[in-house]
Amino acid sequence: MIRFTTGKWPLILFFLATLLIAAGVAADGLAAGVTAPPTQEAAGAPSAPPAPTPAEVQKNLDFVWTLVAAFLVFFMQAGFAMVESGFTRAKNAVNIMMKNLMDFSVGSIAFLVLGFGLMFGTSPSGWFGTDGFLLSDFAKDGDKWLYAFWMFQVVFAATAATIVSGAMAERTKFSAYLLCSAVISALIYPVFGSWAWGSLYHGSGWLEKLGFIDFAGSTVVHSVGGWAALWGAVMLGPRKGRYTKDGKVTAIPGHNIPMAALGVFILWFGWFGFNPGSTTAGTADIARIAVNTNLAAAAGAIASLLVAWAIFKKPDGAMALNGVLAGLVAITSPCATVTPVASVAIGAIAGGAVVLSVLFFDRIRIDDPVGAISVHGVCGALGTLLAAVFHEEGFTMARLGVQALGVGAAFAWVSVTAALLFFLLKKTVGLRVSEEEEMDGLDYHEHGNAAYPNFQLIEKR
Repeated sequence: MIRFTTGKWPLILFFLATLLIAAGVAADGLAAGVTAPPTQEAAGAPSAPPAPTPAEVQKNLDFVWTLVAAFLVFFMQAGFAMVESGFTRAKNAVNIMMKNLMDFSVGSIAFLVLGFGLMFGTSPSGWFGTDGFLLSDFAKDGDKWLYAFWMFQVVFAATAATIVSGAMAERTKFSAYLLCSAVISALIYPVFGSWAWGSLYHGSGWLEKLGFIDFAGSTVVHSVGGWAALWGAVMLGPRKGRYTKDGKVTAIPGHNIPMAALGVFILWFGWFGFNPGSTTAGTADIARIAVNTNLAAAAGAIASLLVAWAIFKKPDGAMALNGVLAGLVAITSPCATVTPVASVAIGAIAGGAVVLSVLFFDRIRIDDPVGAISVHGVCGALGTLLAAVFHEEGFTMARLGVQALGVGAAFAWVSVTAALLFFLLKKTVGLRVSEEEEMDGLDYHEHGNAAYPNFQLIEKR
């Protein structure tokens, strides 16, 4: 039995009173929760923005996806640098890295000043844009999409320019290469791009009006870069010691195949921005494009490995790496218009073709240290043609004819402009370094540096 003394009653009464007050406050809060809260306007605060509409959400998603894809394609510059450096000799590694750094830097400015306007400006004739230089005519419209679209397109322009680096490696003057990158980014790539992709912004190209299919650039980007690389290699001539007087090919091994392999993995990863990103929209279409891209790369690696194994009696690692890139380049045109099974076939055809193409160019004594002409030029054209052969709506000769016209137009345009460019460079600033500079390495003579200073020796003459 609990006994309460008189001295404890005031404390108990105080406790009960506190409970009653708390209960009253809680009841008032519940009642207030049932009624609508006071508006922000009544409190003097600004009103909350209205909820975005589904269309606004989709537009924002398009911005985010397009920019993320652009950043993935930008990362491909690192992949190209590593592939080219790994497939060439250590004494030229700094030069390779510098070229890949500067072709993006120079190309970005050249594309801003001239290239973007030529490619996507108003095009009454269907041949090239006539406004939008320095983004002036576009920016005044206040269209923020312009900046996302420009960012996505400039990384494509840089890809076309950097392809040339590998085929011209180990013997090209650095100053000449910078000028080459500027012209490709400002003129050669954008003009052909306007023919095939001009309507993506303001223009309207004559090739796309015919129904030309090149969803992400097997021809627009890769063949354009590959054919420019072809004429650069022709104008330069082969590296010293590459071919003997009796026509035999002397192997000049790359210094770091693991580096080249890592570069290929980076490029494979970046291609998921290159192809699916070309939707420039965050829609469900990107899923199938990504699957097709991956399957073609895998099939290209397997096919090139088997073909090289049959020819060389060994599973050649360098050929398998180029097989991955061949499959990726070939599927870039039809990635949105073929089935996954067709993607396997396209990748396999390109993977086998790249091995035979590398051997062909060696036979005619065109020295391409990394196989850029075969991977990008040949397999880019092949993939563009196969877009008609394996089209999901069925094969037609009319579609194949348009694709062949686009492939031929790219080869003709680039052959004329790139051959003229390299000829002028050869006659003015000079295109090729001296024999002494080539033997010692471009790192030492062109950059006064060495990639591996503790392991490289330069013979002083």
